[in-house]
Amino acid sequence: MHFQFDFASVLRGDYLHWFISGTAVTLALFAVAWAGSFVLGILLAIVRQSGLRGGAQVVAAYVEYHRNVPLVVQLLFWYFAAPSLFPAPLRDYLVAHGSEFPLAAVALILCAAAYVSEDLRSGFRAIPLGQMEAGRALGMSYVTTMRTVVMPQALRISLPSLVNQALLLFKNTSLAMAVGVAELTYEAKEVDSNTFRTFEAFAVATVIYLAISFAIMFCGSMLARRFDTAGARR
Repeated sequence: MHFQFDFASVLRGDYLHWFISGTAVTLALFAVAWAGSFVLGILLAIVRQSGLRGGAQVVAAYVEYHRNVPLVVQLLFWYFAAPSLFPAPLRDYLVAHGSEFPLAAVALILCAAAYVSEDLRSGFRAIPLGQMEAGRALGMSYVTTMRTVVMPQALRISLPSLVNQALLLFKNTSLAMAVGVAELTYEAKEVDSNTFRTFEAFAVATVIYLAISFAIMFCGSMLARRFDTAGARR
C-alpha cells in the first residue's frame, strides 16, 4: 500500500489560519492557567505550611480532590454544572460572551494549583526550620519571613518540579476541546474533518506541541541555571 502525504493541503488558506488561531488560544489558555495556578498554589502552600489546623485540613482536602478526580471531569463540571450556581447576571454574561475559555481556565487553574502547592510544600520541607525561627526572632512577621527568607529558597528547590508542572499544564490545555475551546487540538480535528488528511493534520499539531514544549523546557533550564548562579554567588 502506497501512502501519499500532502502537508500543503493542511497548511494553506483557512486551514493554516485555524492552526495559527488554535496555537494562539492554546498559549493564551496556558498563560492564564499557569499564572493563576502559580499564585493560588503559593497561597495554598503557605496556608498548609502555617500549621493552622483548620486551614491545613481544608487545603489537604482540596489537594486530594484535584489530584484524584480526572481533569476532564473537572472541566465538564465547571462548564455544564457550575454555571447553575452562578448569579443570573454572571451566567447571562458568560452565555453572551462565551463561557468556554474562562470556565476551562478556572478548571485548569484550580487543578494545577493543587500540584503546584505540593511541589512548593516539598521545597518548604527541605529548608531547615531554624531559618523560619531565626526570622521570627529578628522581629519579622510570619508573612514577611515566608516572603523574604523561606519562599525564595523553596522556589529554587522546587523549580524542576514546577517546570514539569508547567509542561503538564500546557499539554492538559488540549482537554479543553471537550468543552468547545478552539485550541490547537480542536482546530487540528477541524482541519482533519474538512480535508480528511488525518495524518497531516495531527502531525502538524504534534510538531507545534513539541516545539512549545521544548521552549518551556529551555526556559526552565535557563531559570535553573540562573538560580544556581545566584546561589553560588551568595
